[in-house]
Amino acid sequence: MKRAPWLALLIVVTVSWGCAAKKAPRAQRVPVTTARVEQRDMPFALIASGSVEAIRNASVQAQVGGVVTRVAFHEGETVREGQVLVELDPRPFRQSLNQALGTLARDRAMADAARRELLRSKSLYDQNVLSQTEWDQKNSDAEATAATARADSAAMINARLNLMYATIRAPIAGKTGRLNVHVGDTVRATSGEPLVTIIQPTPIRVAFQIPEGDVPTLLRYRQGSTQVWVVPDSTRAPIPGRLAFVDNSIDAQSGTLLLKGEFPNKDGGLVPGQFVGVRLVLYVAPNATVVPAQAVSTGQQGPYVYVVNADSTVTPRVIDVERTVDQMTVVARGLKLGETVVTDGQIRLSPGAKVLIRKPSGGGKA
Repeated sequence: MKRAPWLALLIVVTVSWGCAAKKAPRAQRVPVTTARVEQRDMPFALIASGSVEAIRNASVQAQVGGVVTRVAFHEGETVREGQVLVELDPRPFRQSLNQALGTLARDRAMADAARRELLRSKSLYDQNVLSQTEWDQKNSDAEATAATARADSAAMINARLNLMYATIRAPIAGKTGRLNVHVGDTVRATSGEPLVTIIQPTPIRVAFQIPEGDVPTLLRYRQGSTQVWVVPDSTRAPIPGRLAFVDNSIDAQSGTLLLKGEFPNKDGGLVPGQFVGVRLVLYVAPNATVVPAQAVSTGQQGPYVYVVNADSTVTPRVIDVERTVDQMTVVARGLKLGETVVTDGQIRLSPGAKVLIRKPSGGGKA
């Protein structure tokens, strides 16, 4: 019997549809980057913001008034303790000193004469030749001239100091700041505005504060290997220092405790007034379980990571996070050493999804 053409066509279409139905579409792998669970020695640190301050600084002012005749340094340069900075016209002070010396010499001579006269009068007084009134007058004259000589001596010392103060010297060694006077300017004694400021740049301190809630932790670990690290900016490596000062009371208004770290600052990279980041490392936990911080996500049940299985599928796993330090998360429970976790691409994952592990940007190992 002969088949109709339309029947043969129906058979071909049916067979073709059946073959296509047997070919299931292949599931696409999700490209991700991964990292292995590691163990490291991880520091426990308190993070704060601080400001740089000099241990020693001086605002140099004139102790006497006068006309500036010489500036013996360049602003911004480093000076020694006792180095001459500014000189005032010394002539008025020298004249005052000479006058004080002359007055002192005259009054000392008068005091000596009065003392000798008193000694001569003593014998006359003992012989009743000199009356009591005359004797008292001799005593008064001797004491008055002696007191005048002592006052003249003080005035002479003051005049000598003023002459010495006409030469203004550096009270400390350090780096000078902006110069506020020039040759020919008239300065006044203790006018309030410093002629120049000097700071000691090495070593230097950084003042910072920690919240009241962190104070018990500080006190618990302070006697150990407490170390302070300062982070000037994102382009420079952290600088190590030591904890030099802990205030004796908590500020009632801010609820914080003031601390200061001390740093060598040999390169002068820390400048007074500069704001910096501070890490107060209280202790180091050995063999802590860590993963990169970007591997950790947060869900309804808390922090979790995607763990890569042997068959390239992923499983979400809830973990207990202890803390995060320098882009590394310390995991208290939930992961084992050597397991692989997803660090990038989690947003496209679901439980059981297959992944394609790719190399991280920069050519590092997956």
